Amino acid sequence: MKLDVNALGTFYRMAREGAGLAAGRLTHMTGVETQVGVTKLNFMRGQEIRRDFEDSTEKVGVRVNLTGAIEGYSMVVFERDNALRIVETLLAEADDAELDGDDVEFDEMTKSAATEVGHIMNSGFIDGWADVLETVIDVSTPEFVQGATAEPFFGDIEETPDDDDLALLFQSRIETVGTEVGFSHYLFPKRESMSSLLEQLRTSGGIEYDKLDGFDRMAERGAEEVAKTATTLTGIDTSVEIRRLNFVSLEAIPEQVADEKLVGVAFEFDGMPSGYLLFLFDEESAHEIVDAMVPMEVDEDGFGEMGTSAIKELGNIMASGFLDGWANVLDTTIDHSTPEFIHDMGAAAVDPVIIQLGEDQEFAFVFDTVVVADGREFDCEVYAIPDEADLERALNNLDVDRIEETPTTAEFQEVNNT
Repeated sequence: MKLDVNALGTFYRMAREGAGLAAGRLTHMTGVETQVGVTKLNFMRGQEIRRDFEDSTEKVGVRVNLTGAIEGYSMVVFERDNALRIVETLLAEADDAELDGDDVEFDEMTKSAATEVGHIMNSGFIDGWADVLETVIDVSTPEFVQGATAEPFFGDIEETPDDDDLALLFQSRIETVGTEVGFSHYLFPKRESMSSLLEQLRTSGGIEYDKLDGFDRMAERGAEEVAKTATTLTGIDTSVEIRRLNFVSLEAIPEQVADEKLVGVAFEFDGMPSGYLLFLFDEESAHEIVDAMVPMEVDEDGFGEMGTSAIKELGNIMASGFLDGWANVLDTTIDHSTPEFIHDMGAAAVDPVIIQLGEDQEFAFVFDTVVVADGREFDCEVYAIPDEADLERALNNLDVDRIEETPTTAEFQEVNNT
């Protein structure tokens, strides 16, 4: 099975169109103004999907079976309280009822209302896909599902990926005025159906799916190297949180960035592949880094000459660890620029990179990682955005057997904070 940017771009447009129809239908049902938030195509492993469901949060979902141009299952999943909030809106006018998300169980009436909402939103997605593909997709009777683990939702679906298998999933968020109604949308297509559709949409040589799988594993190892490097340099024990490979439109990347003052370091890397690498911290995390790395008083805001130097030093060495690992596995050379310090609001922190990439491409694969500190505030979002043409060439030359055999090592001197 091969992927190319054209096919994934079509899938992305399907996801956006479907989310737009789903949002409009939710507005029509509830009378609450809605808009589409972030839409992404996630490449996720089965174990990551299951981890999403096993966070001790009760969830409800509505799933349908698909036949026609796409075969498999489509499922909309809400946190239980969000589902009840929507149901309350639908039922309040009828009986002036107020539902307390902590106390109310789903009875026949509330199940019916939730199922109707889920079915209409599923149908919105699917109708959007059918519109983009100019084809027909048939939908079964909706099924209501609830639970706090993955098992009730897709334990009986053969198309669900195994723990180490990589699956392409759609994720969208719909925002309502005054509150955010977040939900996850999962499409579990039959492999034969997906392969056939990708073949129809493909316009270039494409990337073998197992090569993308391998590159995802390679990026994971690079992220682990970043965490080890951060631990050594700062003395703050860090680890890698759930990481996903996303396929998004460039214009959507700023939407994913937190709307707050950020501190970071940006790099341009050149070789096979080329692209951009960003490490972004919130201000509090950045202050923790400076305090850990600089053994003396710094400027009041923490980002004077010494503070800026500390952030850039950490970013520079983390970038080397991340990219050297890629180069070792790809048996190539990847050089990166000197670090560029960033201290700006949310989207403005990534806009320069998006503008430069946008001259040549519309979409990007984004390796989105979070490095988390143990016991201290130190969260780092890592965005690795390779040039799409370079990525395709690099992956076509990738020997997936080298990934586990090749060490990812970074050489650096430990900073003495005493």
